[in-house]
Amino acid sequence: MSTKNKILDAAEQLFADKGFNGTSLREITSQAEVNLAAVNYHFGSKKELIKAVMSRYMNELSPRLESALEAVCQQQGQPSLIQVFSAFVEPLLSLNEFQENGTSNFLQLLGRGYTDSQGFLRWFLTTQYPNVISYFVDAVQKAYPELTPEDMFWRLHFTMGTIVFTMSSSDALMDIAANDFDRKMDIGEVIQQVIPYVAAGVAAPISRAD
Repeated sequence: MSTKNKILDAAEQLFADKGFNGTSLREITSQAEVNLAAVNYHFGSKKELIKAVMSRYMNELSPRLESALEAVCQQQGQPSLIQVFSAFVEPLLSLNEFQENGTSNFLQLLGRGYTDSQGFLRWFLTTQYPNVISYFVDAVQKAYPELTPEDMFWRLHFTMGTIVFTMSSSDALMDIAANDFDRKMDIGEVIQQVIPYVAAGVAAPISRAD
């Protein structure tokens, strides 16, 4: 394995487990068994390393996700919000083919980007992969055209909060499902559980203050 990939693999695991803020470069270099100069050489800074970790996944995910969302936008008739959110399932699960536990790892990393207040990471993802956001917003608007841009902002913000919380505790949720309900679940089934909930939230009736 190349030095660069050793660093990326170690950073990915530590960032997912401990968060971006809670992981030091010293911990990453120790786990990767490289020196700090190697990190500086390949990435230049911790921020650039974080971007590189996320880009590995986004470069795999975004073409599939764009295609799935574009198909929803182009279908005849008005799609349901269940269909819009279901478009994420296959592209997300394909990350397991790219990397072991890739789906869970990516969603945990994405959640860390919000809970750790990594504003630069959200800016990076929206500017480097704008078509994902554009197709998603278009699909939601086609499913629920009455939503104003302000409605869209709030509802998608709350949706992201729900998904981040769910994915950051997915291991615990799967343990609860097994222990309390005798149901063995994988990350795909957890995603399927949350889709009707977030779709119903985005589809809630619009209430305007007088």
